[in-house]
Amino acid sequence: MSAILSSPPIFFTLQVQELKDWVKTQPQVHVDESPWLVRGVKEWMWVISSEKYSLFHAGDTRSRAELEYLLGQSFSGVLSSDDFSVYNGYPVVAQQKCLAHLRRHFQQVTRLKQPHQKALGEAFLSLIDEAFTQHRQWRETREASTYASWAESFKVRLKQAISTWSAKAGHVAGLLLKSLRDKSHQWWYFLDHPQVPPDNNRAERSLRLAVTKRKVAGGSRSWPGFRRSATLLSVIQSCRAQGRSVLDFLRRSLSLAVRSRSHELSLIPVFE
Repeated sequence: MSAILSSPPIFFTLQVQELKDWVKTQPQVHVDESPWLVRGVKEWMWVISSEKYSLFHAGDTRSRAELEYLLGQSFSGVLSSDDFSVYNGYPVVAQQKCLAHLRRHFQQVTRLKQPHQKALGEAFLSLIDEAFTQHRQWRETREASTYASWAESFKVRLKQAISTWSAKAGHVAGLLLKSLRDKSHQWWYFLDHPQVPPDNNRAERSLRLAVTKRKVAGGSRSWPGFRRSATLLSVIQSCRAQGRSVLDFLRRSLSLAVRSRSHELSLIPVFE
C-alpha cells in the first residue's frame, strides 16, 4: 500500500474529478477533516464520504472556503458532520451533527466535580444511548411505525430533560444544553429521517487510512505530494467501499489512459 501511495496519480485524476462533480449532486454526505503536515506546516485533509465512496481533498485551511470548494456555495442535500463551527450556517437542506461527539461531551460532564454534573451527564448519556439503540433496531427491522412512535415519545422526554436539568447545569453542561435547544433540528434530524445515520462514522472511518499514512510518513514534503495523497486516498477508499480491487483499478486506469480511453472507467458507485 505504501508503494501505491507514493506513485503518481496521473492516470486516474479524471475519475477522481468525475467523482468530485458527482458528489455535489448527492442527497446526503458525511464530511470530516484531519490535520496534515506539509513541510512541517499544519494543513488539512478533508473527506466527503457516503456508503460507497470517499472523496479526499488537500486543503490549506479548516475554513468554510474548503467546504464550498467541495460542495459549492450551498448544498441541496443533508450534511452530516461533527459540531465544528465551520459547518454552522452553511446553506444546506438539513444537517445531522454527530451524536457520538455529543456523547463524548456528556461523558466529560460526568467527570466534573461540581454538584449535579455527574447525574446530569448520566441522564443525557442514557438518552443518547437509547437513541443509538433504537436507530440500530430500525436499521435491522425497517419498522417505520414503531420507530416513529418511539421518536415522538423520545422528543417529549428529551425536552423534559433539558427543562429539568437547565437550572442545575454548570458552565460546560449549560453550553451543551443550549446547543441542544438552539440546534435541536441538527442534533436530532435522524428522529424524523432515520435513513440519515445519527453519527458521522462513515467519514471518520474513511479518514483512518489518511491518519495512519500521516503518522507513518509524517505528512508530505510538498503540496504536490499532499494533493497526490488526497487523490490516491480517494481511489483506495472508494474502491474498498465498492468491493473493488485497488490494484486492478490502478492497472486498468493505466491501460485505458495510454489508449485515451480513461472515460471508460469510473469511481462513481453503482447502486442496486
